[in-house]
Amino acid sequence: MADVDTLDLLSKLTAESFSLGELIGLTAALADSPALADQAYKIWIQFNAQHPQLSVAHFNRAVLQAALGDIAGAAASLEAAIAVNADFLPAYVNLGGVQERAGLTELAIATWEAGANRSIVPNGANVGYAFTCLKQIARLLSETHQMARAEVALQRAADLDPHAMDVIGQLVAVRMSQCKWPAVLPTERVARDVMLKGVNPLSVAALTDDSLLQLAAANHFVEREAKATLEQIRADRRDAPIDLAGRRPRIGYISSDLRDHAVGYLMAELFEVHDKEKVEVFAYYCGKESSDGLNTRIRAAVEHFIDIRPMSDDEAAQRIADDGIDILVDVNGHTRDARTGVFARRPAPILVNWLGYPGTMGSDYHHYIIGDPWIIPPEMERYYSEAVRRIPCYQPNDRRRKVSDTCPTRQEAGLPEDGFVFCCFNGTQKITPHVFDRWIEILKRTPGSVLWLLDSNPETNAGLRDSAEARGVDRTRLVFAPKMPNVDHLARYPLADLFLDTTPYGAHTTASDALWMAVPVLTWSGRSFASRVCGSLVRSAGLPELVVDSASAYVEKAVEIGSDPEKAKALRATLQANRDSCVLFDMDLLADKLEALYGEMIAEHQSGQRPRPNLTNLSTYFNIGTTLDREGREMQAEPDLDALYRAELARLHLLKAQPADGRIWEGFDQ
Repeated sequence: MADVDTLDLLSKLTAESFSLGELIGLTAALADSPALADQAYKIWIQFNAQHPQLSVAHFNRAVLQAALGDIAGAAASLEAAIAVNADFLPAYVNLGGVQERAGLTELAIATWEAGANRSIVPNGANVGYAFTCLKQIARLLSETHQMARAEVALQRAADLDPHAMDVIGQLVAVRMSQCKWPAVLPTERVARDVMLKGVNPLSVAALTDDSLLQLAAANHFVEREAKATLEQIRADRRDAPIDLAGRRPRIGYISSDLRDHAVGYLMAELFEVHDKEKVEVFAYYCGKESSDGLNTRIRAAVEHFIDIRPMSDDEAAQRIADDGIDILVDVNGHTRDARTGVFARRPAPILVNWLGYPGTMGSDYHHYIIGDPWIIPPEMERYYSEAVRRIPCYQPNDRRRKVSDTCPTRQEAGLPEDGFVFCCFNGTQKITPHVFDRWIEILKRTPGSVLWLLDSNPETNAGLRDSAEARGVDRTRLVFAPKMPNVDHLARYPLADLFLDTTPYGAHTTASDALWMAVPVLTWSGRSFASRVCGSLVRSAGLPELVVDSASAYVEKAVEIGSDPEKAKALRATLQANRDSCVLFDMDLLADKLEALYGEMIAEHQSGQRPRPNLTNLSTYFNIGTTLDREGREMQAEPDLDALYRAELARLHLLKAQPADGRIWEGFDQ
């Protein structure tokens, strides 16, 4: 803006009649000159120190300052807004955000606490701002692994808005991560079934081995979070014929985890062994900024690496459509930073669910799920919205994974020199009270043994030790392994004698790490995808005898091995002998079978046989499933889970005559 315009601006701002509304209009017109707009607010504030809406002017100026990168100035303006009007809650919300950007974590939390604790007129706007403050507190505390404090903030937020499903889902997840049982704890404001309806599908997989509830919960989540309008759907790509004349099939993988992450470790070598003469590989990255070794390795392995983090779902879908992708693979599913909305826009003719999420997507746009014969047996296909396709073992692995040359001694790791070491390095959210009770029984029946767990946080560690003590086991028999870089973590695995898997959400990458390091893994396979992955890995490594079919068999097998160290040594020797030849670590076989599978999917599409997801009656099953007791009784041990649904359907007078072929839900089968 020219100097004369600046002088004209100054004269307007210093006029007594120039209102705040006029100032807002003026600065909106200066959108291309944020620095000048900032100066306009500065001048107006100087001449209107007693204005009743001075806090709004300070707030608006702070927004401009933050956009200009003046974090200190933005903080000062927001503090000024609060100083003149302590009940102006938007200022607390933004000030906490500015303080977080400056790295002042505890100060940001204190600011949001002050905003949430203001005694104000409880109108909709004020309650909304207090709710936002609490959500911000919970988010930041969760990110810094302060789960107990995060739980308090989430509980307060849920009490303010008992219909905020995302908050309720986070509340249950935080309780699960702390091994607080029951994880679904109803309150006066939030009933138990309502809490279950807010649980993220990933947490449902850890909460219960109920494939029907998992399907219904996934569908409920998609309907709430990842729908596209008719205008957003790329109909031109959804139904596009695939012309492969003169080119290879284009396969796109979307993932937020192509970095130092469990999925990154699994996929790195796959990208390297993909046959570039058979497929053209695109990786669409949507995770946090990364340039670690795995991310760099994956970027070098794929032909096209596209960062879609800054793109909206519409923009990302447009890019994928422009790239002419034939098969788009969802490597996130219902996990953090997923871009399910991109899939909802149908930017490719064939959409596939694989690897990142252990279960069905429950959407009406994912056509296939890739499993294997153990993870999804034929009789379980009806619990998947996608058509099931199989490869020999569904999980890729990295034979080039790095392992430190230095292995600690048992003494250095805090383990007994002579006692039997059971271990489980799964996340604490996978430990249910039923699993823990079995572990306690195993420890009681194997004198001198210890259970080696992955370190969580002091409160959760202490809680688990308290639970062990309350069940009659010395608390010191639970030993916690501090978190460390993966190369060092792998190196210490051989200190353990037997890995005890969790259920219903078992070990996945963790299991293949153990098997790679020749540590045998004991698992109980249930019905659901998440509960059967570990069984697939153990069988593919050559130890089918360690995949049991009941809780009692799990305990007896663990005690048998724990009482005879020679058995553990023999199992270890089998793993060592099989490592270079077993299906689990044969990445050339996996890549070949996967590429063949992609060809079959394309052929089905070309012939008009592309599958159509079946979502019949899922809302009814979801309502029933959320009323069943998920923690008081272990659903994996139920001999006939379908009977529980039949009984409830009958009670609701919804049961129709059972089909002659014996299947339960008409219209539900693939």
